[in-house]
Amino acid sequence: MTESIKTEVVIIGAGPCGLFQVFELGLLGMRAHILDSLAAPGGQCTELYPDKPIYDIPALPVCGAQELVDRLMQQIKPFEPVFHLGEEVLEVKPRDDRRFDVVTSLGTRFDAGAVVIAGGVGSFQPRRFGVPGSEHFEGRQLHYRVKNADSYRQQRLAIFGGGDSALDWALEFAPTAAALTLVHRRAEFRAAPASVARMRELEAVGKLRFIEGLADSVITSEDRLVGVTIKAADGHMHEVPVDHVFAFFGLHPKLGPIAEWGMELERKALKVDTEKFQTNVPGIFAVGDINTYPGKKKLILSGFHEAALAAFGIQSWLYPDKKQFLQYTTTSPVMQKRLGVG
Repeated sequence: MTESIKTEVVIIGAGPCGLFQVFELGLLGMRAHILDSLAAPGGQCTELYPDKPIYDIPALPVCGAQELVDRLMQQIKPFEPVFHLGEEVLEVKPRDDRRFDVVTSLGTRFDAGAVVIAGGVGSFQPRRFGVPGSEHFEGRQLHYRVKNADSYRQQRLAIFGGGDSALDWALEFAPTAAALTLVHRRAEFRAAPASVARMRELEAVGKLRFIEGLADSVITSEDRLVGVTIKAADGHMHEVPVDHVFAFFGLHPKLGPIAEWGMELERKALKVDTEKFQTNVPGIFAVGDINTYPGKKKLILSGFHEAALAAFGIQSWLYPDKKQFLQYTTTSPVMQKRLGVG
């Protein structure tokens, strides 16, 4: 039994909303430990599409997902959060003294005054390519995410999938790939209509090839993946030469242990109020894609708003006798001192 780490707040999830929660807590003078099952901060943003541009972050006309996380990490530096990465939270147990026992998969234990769950869709794994023999090339030539788009310039690429990720990366790679093939089992797509229209335009001018069909087998040579055989909807077999294959079939979102912590769920999301973003368990809050409430929109900027209000709710939970004041970073000497700019 390891000794418990005592802290005001434990944040579960180091994605953008979890990171911004650190900032909002810090402005109110509260410290946090932040945990994530992934090996680096960023959550799904950096794990699945680090180079994907984001256009709806206030005051940033365009921002890459990894850039957004880097900026958030810079922003929270004054508050010195303690990160515990590569650890999944297994237990969150309320105590009679209004505090919580938190235990991770590595045996790290916390004595926390409040808990914020910012776990996105929960723990997740990409849906696998599933073609016999393809697993041998995972991480080398078969990918479920794009880490560095520039490294695939002038390469022969095949993208499988019909959602936003597949279409977004098809549009991204089309100008620079030596050859690009998009494969989807249907002629209809689940992606944004504008992306589908642009893809069709690129197909018409020969910048990419679209095949309606399914992967049948992989073609290998000297321990390398050199092609994929596609069975088209009309039964015709196509051999597509490739240097890299990307499979964007979505994720297996799983709440995992979160579902066992006694909180009220609705469609695999945690129900919260819209005053404090607190769950039905007092002292446990939820922000970002993991929560649900009437009118919920799964946007990063919505999660930032939720984190701001949750911080005030957490302060009230931890310090019920403390009078709350709304202060502004532009004029508050206390906040400026906490930020290190006073």
